[in-house]
Amino acid sequence: MPVNILFAARPEQWKIYENPLKSALSEVGVTANLALDMAPDAVDYMVYAPDSAVQDFTPYTRLKAVLNLWAGVENIVGNQTLQVPLARMVDHGLTQGMVEWVTGHVLRHHLGMDAHITKQDGVWRKTIPPLAEDRPVTVLGLGVLGQACSKALSCLGFPVTGWGRRQRDVPGITCLSGDDGLRAALQSAEILVLLLPLTTETENLLNAERLALLPKGAMIVNPGRGPLIDDDALLGALDAGHIAHATLDVFRVEPLPPAHPYWAHPRVTVTPHIASETRPITAARVIIENVRRGEAGEPFLHLVDRSKGY
Repeated sequence: MPVNILFAARPEQWKIYENPLKSALSEVGVTANLALDMAPDAVDYMVYAPDSAVQDFTPYTRLKAVLNLWAGVENIVGNQTLQVPLARMVDHGLTQGMVEWVTGHVLRHHLGMDAHITKQDGVWRKTIPPLAEDRPVTVLGLGVLGQACSKALSCLGFPVTGWGRRQRDVPGITCLSGDDGLRAALQSAEILVLLLPLTTETENLLNAERLALLPKGAMIVNPGRGPLIDDDALLGALDAGHIAHATLDVFRVEPLPPAHPYWAHPRVTVTPHIASETRPITAARVIIENVRRGEAGEPFLHLVDRSKGY
């Protein structure tokens, strides 16, 4: 009997994902009805985006799992009507995109490229950057994305410190955890990369007190979650010259309002949440692999731990 898969995301996303999902189903040999609309009590699996119209999962009495299209689950993990396994998106395309964006902006700040790109004024400014081995980088968050970015930066020669909620062991990376570990990780960070999930514990993690722990002239790169940073505290640290620059890809309100101070600040670079996007072809394979696993009675991949919030 075919399994029933509801695509519970915006209709424009259906146009992008329909064919990749059908191709992935064919590749693994799963027969399925895949649709934008079906009776709730007939749905076996739900391909889901948190901005979907579906917010009450109670009518979906046959539901076996919700398969998130996004890496972030903060907008669904607390939904009390969801009582089945929830899998977040982890796929090669998303990970590789994040590695490329983070590496590019870390190198941009390390090499001081903005001075040459934006100041073509006829003045010969010969400032030689240090080697990567002399530029400590800290990555907050050692999940799939954090580990991938840490390893890439380490391969370029940067001494990388990684911090996470629990202690990890990542070859070539100095791994820290806990409050004392966070303090040490910040104190050494000439470039700080934020890749933590958004939870009650991580919201406003980078507040005025912790910004002050960073070395004077430190640079911040945030492709993780906007609310990880206390915006007023960051603006104050930028204005005071303690933080040299912040490159921000994520914000509390998106799109970032035109009047927001970040847009006009000379020490802020705004990018429009493009650090990494879910790629339909690779993401579809991850989603359908979980459908195959569910039908075969195998463990789902990338399950969210509700107690942790990610």
